[in-house]
Amino acid sequence: MKTMGAAKFKERCLALLDELGPEGLVITKRGKPVARVLPYDQEFASLIGSLRHKINVRGDLLSTGIKWDADAEP
Repeated sequence: MKTMGAAKFKERCLALLDELGPEGLVITKRGKPVARVLPYDQEFASLIGSLRHKINVRGDLLSTGIKWDADAEP
């Protein structure tokens, strides 16, 4: 895996993203790895929205179904 200092990455960020290989790139600061940039896997992108119109949601997804009063004393 290719390694590059943070300052050099900052200078060439957009060009590096265009050249990014499947193994990715490790960004270092003072010689220690701090981040890893990996290409986005395109096969998972097709999953987004694939269940649209196939699932029916009943009820409120954001509710536990339990009623409570936040102002009530314990």
